[in-house]
Amino acid sequence: MASSLLVSSILLGFLAMACYATEFSTLPQTLVVTASPTSGEVLKAGEQSITVTWFLNQTGVDSSYKTVKAKLCYAPESQTDRPWRKTVNEIAKDKTCQHAIASKPYAATNNSVTWLIQKDVPTATYFVRVYVYDSNDTPLGYGQSTDDKKTKNLFSVAGISGRHASLEIASACFSAFSIVSLFGFFYLEKRKAKSAK
Repeated sequence: MASSLLVSSILLGFLAMACYATEFSTLPQTLVVTASPTSGEVLKAGEQSITVTWFLNQTGVDSSYKTVKAKLCYAPESQTDRPWRKTVNEIAKDKTCQHAIASKPYAATNNSVTWLIQKDVPTATYFVRVYVYDSNDTPLGYGQSTDDKKTKNLFSVAGISGRHASLEIASACFSAFSIVSLFGFFYLEKRKAKSAK
């Protein structure tokens, strides 16, 4: 009896959480967001920075805004055939915006942040989205540096491949050394065989 009551309570808790899950389609676009890269620009991960600015648009009411979170988001072309980047309407399950740029208290003016693109950001096409949250960390609105269809003001990041010139030079040197060593070994063996006769 007690265990069935516990299971029922847990199920009701999950259902209540599911009912209060925030969906992206219900959020108003209350922020105007711009990002410094120009449309089509390619930035290098670990070397270049993005400056993001945002402000409240004319329809927004910011009395409940407490926190702002800016994120780097995958453009649709970089999500194709990649379910780990899939767009889901429920914000908690959405995988569009995986890279955090900044999280800071909301301010009505002077909203800007410069972010060095992290070395773990993969090669892809991106845009920037900024969410605003209340004191309970519930999203209340957003803004993004692209249009609703996510086709304008997109930029790319060239990720680090893991291959460096010094590594390739060392690899070539070791390969050449192994070939020379192999021929040297065969030459010495042949010479030993001749001298043994």
